[in-house]
Amino acid sequence: MSTAVMIDLPEVLYERLASAAKATQRPLSEILLQALRVGSPPDWEDVPAEMQAEISVLDRLDDDALCRIARERWSQVDVDRYDVLLSKKEQASLSDSEQAELARLRETHDRLLLRKAHAAALLKRRGRLVPSP
Repeated sequence: MSTAVMIDLPEVLYERLASAAKATQRPLSEILLQALRVGSPPDWEDVPAEMQAEISVLDRLDDDALCRIARERWSQVDVDRYDVLLSKKEQASLSDSEQAELARLRETHDRLLLRKAHAAALLKRRGRLVPSP
């Protein structure tokens, strides 16, 4: 199902999109849909419910703050500890507290990756280069 929407585009934007449609021999409507898909915010169903509030805050940050988040790295201490625990797990020798620590580290890392990815997506949507870590 689709919904028809009428919008006024600035002439320069219309010309750019029409030129892309002509160059690729595709309908203008297809070019517009592609541009909207690429520039649209993420689908909130893709973000775990427990992280939606944390991720939604990023939308209000300025580009410099988003760049800092996109460049964040996991601390070397956490990387080293995670590796140790993962090795112990492979040997089936993790205590209950170590299993809990490994789960916490994994969750912390997953949160970091999701924040970084969302910050990078916002920067890209704003026309900014995504910084290398």
